[in-house]
Amino acid sequence: MQTKKLFITPILVFGLFTSISASEDSNHDVNITAQRIALEKNTNKKGFGPQSPRDIDSTSGENDIYFSLAPSSKMMNLCNIHFHKGAEHKGGEFSAYIGDGDGHGYGSGYKYTGTLSSDENKPFKGEVCPSKHGSLNVGDTIEVHYVYSTNQIKPGATLNSCLNDSTLNPQLRVEAQVYVLVNDEKAGDFNKLTKHKVVNGKHQAINIPTNTGKGVTYTGSTTGPKYNEKASPFKVTWSVRPKIAKVDIKTIKKWCEKNDFKEDHAHAVRNLIINPKLLSNIE
Repeated sequence: MQTKKLFITPILVFGLFTSISASEDSNHDVNITAQRIALEKNTNKKGFGPQSPRDIDSTSGENDIYFSLAPSSKMMNLCNIHFHKGAEHKGGEFSAYIGDGDGHGYGSGYKYTGTLSSDENKPFKGEVCPSKHGSLNVGDTIEVHYVYSTNQIKPGATLNSCLNDSTLNPQLRVEAQVYVLVNDEKAGDFNKLTKHKVVNGKHQAINIPTNTGKGVTYTGSTTGPKYNEKASPFKVTWSVRPKIAKVDIKTIKKWCEKNDFKEDHAHAVRNLIINPKLLSNIE
């Protein structure tokens, strides 16, 4: 998360981190393992709060930095929508590890564990949301972050739109939905799924799926690979739905060509947080 101004409220110091066991990290190459070691070193006794992303099927955590959950998204303002290629969170219907990728968050994360029909899995011609790290393809799993702020703001580009000078430490909430890209016109339209308007005086994403299970709510942080070796200082309430929804790949291609958030490609993922000292306990 890049911001022009950063003000961090004081945070209490928590106890020593426990070491990450070899069994937990045995499937990773030396680069990911080194990043996790660096993250532990750079956060030990530094007072950082709980981090994200996490395994939403596991409720345990030992980080004792407490902050209250943000209000319901209906009482907050939508400030940004963006997506990551590969689910950052693990669990539910997206628990298969994609791989370590390039060590900088591209080609990594988690993917849908189900299967697609032959019609859904038809190849799609043309580049979709291309960047120097590649394009989107049929069958890809993406995690969309609908970001909300208690600030009086309007939706816009980057997470800077969640902040303003009137309140420098707003409460933040992310409604997270994992989607799978299919070549099927009967699947969801990404432009509709990201549609937003003012409802009861608040900017809202009005078509987040309601049939993908109750969101797992927990306290964590911002994500992204810039925090693979250091902790995010931002406090975020997360609600991560455990089931996927399918999206017609043609519609996300159109969205990347023009949207209110100036998003034109997929973001990279942060390594899954597995150190219990960096995870909140989910009640």
